[in-house]
Amino acid sequence: MSTRVRYAPSPTGLQHIGGIRTALFNWLFAHSTGGKFVLRLEDTDRTRYDPAFEQNLYDTFTWLGIYWDEGPDVKGPFAPYVQSQRNELYQKYANELLDKGQAYRCFCSSQRLEEIRAQREAAKSQETGYDRHCRNIECEESDRRAKSGESFTIRLKIPLNNTDNSAAITRFYDKLLGDIEWKNSDINPDPVLLKSDGFPTYHLANIVDDHLMGITHVLRAQEWLSSTPLHAILYKAFGWEPPVFCHLPMVMGQDGKKLSKRHGAASVDEFRRQGYLPEALINYTALLGCSYEEGKDIYTKDELGKLFSVDKLNKAPAVFDYKKLEWYNSHYIRMKSNKELAALSLPWAIEQGLFGTGKDGGSLTEKEMELYTAAMDLVRERANYLPDIPAKLGYLFSEPPLPQAEEFIPKKSDQKNAYALLHMGKDMIPSFFPDGKAASDEEIENMVKEKAEKESVKLGDLLMPLRVAITGSRVSPPLFASIRLLGETRCLARINSALTILAGD
Repeated sequence: MSTRVRYAPSPTGLQHIGGIRTALFNWLFAHSTGGKFVLRLEDTDRTRYDPAFEQNLYDTFTWLGIYWDEGPDVKGPFAPYVQSQRNELYQKYANELLDKGQAYRCFCSSQRLEEIRAQREAAKSQETGYDRHCRNIECEESDRRAKSGESFTIRLKIPLNNTDNSAAITRFYDKLLGDIEWKNSDINPDPVLLKSDGFPTYHLANIVDDHLMGITHVLRAQEWLSSTPLHAILYKAFGWEPPVFCHLPMVMGQDGKKLSKRHGAASVDEFRRQGYLPEALINYTALLGCSYEEGKDIYTKDELGKLFSVDKLNKAPAVFDYKKLEWYNSHYIRMKSNKELAALSLPWAIEQGLFGTGKDGGSLTEKEMELYTAAMDLVRERANYLPDIPAKLGYLFSEPPLPQAEEFIPKKSDQKNAYALLHMGKDMIPSFFPDGKAASDEEIENMVKEKAEKESVKLGDLLMPLRVAITGSRVSPPLFASIRLLGETRCLARINSALTILAGD
């Protein structure tokens, strides 16, 4: 039997790391077994549904490069893949359970349910959930009241006792956690399957769709484990074979609590805004609760798809480490070509005004883009996030404000000596551009070293005032490459301005 798995989000919020991890593991499992990955939108919660969240779902997975074999936008043999378009199916199957005596109509008003809750709260009762008031209404009376137009919901009959009158227990198998037993008395008492407006609840729609769409394995977060006994009861009530359940390890923050907004950028949108690459997010997220190969950290998406196995999942919760994700991001930044990295970081360069205020990507000159692309070599090794790249390159596109004279002075030196050293640097600049073309960084470095040795000065002392004059800072991208990219005229102009500062009293 071919493997069929699904990601079934509710479009009531932005996509976050927990959901992405669930989708990714399902995608990897489908690819590792030659199966199908299905997207289904569980949009029955119409009060919280927002089309913007649905669009965020598509945008997020397009950015990540994760695609489904069947879904609302690609269709498939079990369409529609949107639950709000499958309402007649849920009504049909809810009525089937009514006919089997596995469910019943509940005519309790919301006012009555609220009164019960308030009474229990006042009495400090431990009881929760529905009191099964309508469970034993005769079928004839139930039919009559329904035909008269009285509003009702349809509730599932949770088995209370076994045939020997012992307390009922629901058993199911989880691929990761093993055999699980659950007392039926601990299950939500007779939950609603079909609401009074004719819309299904999550539990009914989920089970019906998984069955009709031929889902063979359900990989989902462990927070859904408490719902599984109810789902097992529903499968048995319908007489259907349940899929294989596998409840994935939780993703926790460094404080040991479930990952949430308080831990930082929980939504994928926020990670994108901060300048993470999709490859980094996929690589790191795929390792949250799963092992692949000993001693290896870097994987392509295809490699993960070949190596993934539910047998390699960990039972223990995974801890989300932002430092580790940062390491992955900086790694993938280093792997990009100059052209790729320039294109990826360009939106932040424009936002930061690197090319001047009021400019957008369409008004950049060809020369500016060439310089920006060439400058990737200067910052690639020093950038952890995409916004870091233009933030380090401002001095290439506009004149940096020159600091006070003391910033030019090497340790154990003075202003007069700094002036002399910078003048020495100025005299070398023309030699860096023979025949009007820049020498290589290595050639410039060798010339500077030879000059320092000839003049009996420390290389670091010679470079300090030159670096500050050229870049405006003691800490900057590689100096020799900066000189090469700025060109002879701009370098000399900056040095002359700096010499003016050092010549002052």
